[in-house]
Amino acid sequence: MHIPTVDIVIVNWNTGHYLRNCIQSLVVAQRNGWRLGHVIVVDNASSDGSTQDLPRLAAPLTVVVNRSNVGFAAACNQGAALGSGDYVLFLNPDTQVFPSALSAAVAFLENCAGSRIGICGAQVVNASGNPASSFARFPTLRGITGRMTGLDQVAPRLFPRHQFDDQKTSGPVDQVIGAFFFVRRPLFQKLFGFDEGYFLYYEEVDFSLRARQLGWISYHLREAVVFHAENISSEQVVAARLFHSLRSRTEFAYRHWSWAARITLIVLNVMVEFPARCIRAAASRDWEQFRDARAAYIRYLRYLARHNHTQNATLFP
Repeated sequence: MHIPTVDIVIVNWNTGHYLRNCIQSLVVAQRNGWRLGHVIVVDNASSDGSTQDLPRLAAPLTVVVNRSNVGFAAACNQGAALGSGDYVLFLNPDTQVFPSALSAAVAFLENCAGSRIGICGAQVVNASGNPASSFARFPTLRGITGRMTGLDQVAPRLFPRHQFDDQKTSGPVDQVIGAFFFVRRPLFQKLFGFDEGYFLYYEEVDFSLRARQLGWISYHLREAVVFHAENISSEQVVAARLFHSLRSRTEFAYRHWSWAARITLIVLNVMVEFPARCIRAAASRDWEQFRDARAAYIRYLRYLARHNHTQNATLFP
């Protein structure tokens, strides 16, 4: 009888004790009907010693230390290449899996082995135990416009909400969030992993959309529960986080949207979202937030200028 094997990849950047807590949750996780293959921690040049004194696992634990931060997508691919299990779980270091989460995910995917379900996500909860962002719609120009202007709160029918915290039953969704991203290895290999053109953010969105285009489905599994602290790394570099969000949003539009939608998004990023952020910061006298927004958008404009002059990746026709 074949026992499915799961490899777990954790990309770390200065997450302190959260990484140790994450691995400790794997130590006590139930292993009903599956085997833990490799746990691979890929450290993107952390400086806080977070990869030291990690809990011991009853499975190989490999720590790969990069001399520089190669980005989240590239580090995920780097880690996945070191395993050979039937499944790959990409797990954020600021998560803790509930004891039955992995067994529930494996059992579900094994039971639907003949289906087109290739990606499984968990029900994410916050520190209070309340549902947090677990899945989302694929990004659209209308949806992003609603989020940056607040129109998704005022007119949700016209500007549909992007992320969701909870739904009453498990079921297919456009995408599950990357904090707990459980993938069949053959699908991961078929898509050549994550697109490393995304340094941070949108890599799992792009992967899920490419999978859907090949007929593979993402599934939100309520029975698999995981705690997610959120933004532990990115809170340390707020301006860089905003820049990478803008950059990856634009990269996604370049890959998957029409030329007109792409240009409209860039205009909205610069002419609508930036002034709105500055006005909010000034109104609350949060000058640090103002400086972060200014720094992020300066980097974004430079990125647009560079991207426009790259022969094989032009944003403009």
